[in-house]
Amino acid sequence: MAAKIKKGDRVVVLAGKDKGRTGEVTKVLPTENRVLVQGVNMVQRHTRPTQGDPQGGIKNKEASLHLSNVAIADANGKASRVGFRMEGDKKVRFAKTTGDVI
Repeated sequence: MAAKIKKGDRVVVLAGKDKGRTGEVTKVLPTENRVLVQGVNMVQRHTRPTQGDPQGGIKNKEASLHLSNVAIADANGKASRVGFRMEGDKKVRFAKTTGDVI
């Protein structure tokens, strides 16, 4: 089945502590049904000093979100479902709210 959300897509968070925020998808984890969104769902990780990072300390990073908790942002910035249609002999994704090709 074709992916409805891909790397580089602009998405809106539908549920959780960052509900309503938008961001760009930086990584998709299809086996786990999760995505990483830039600047959203930030968590703090305590890291010990290593050779690559001699300082260590508390680092901020993005945690993954479940695919069901994000939706594609349409041209107006609102959450939209994704549909598929054929344009010529290419299969394209489109936003159900506006009908625009993603």
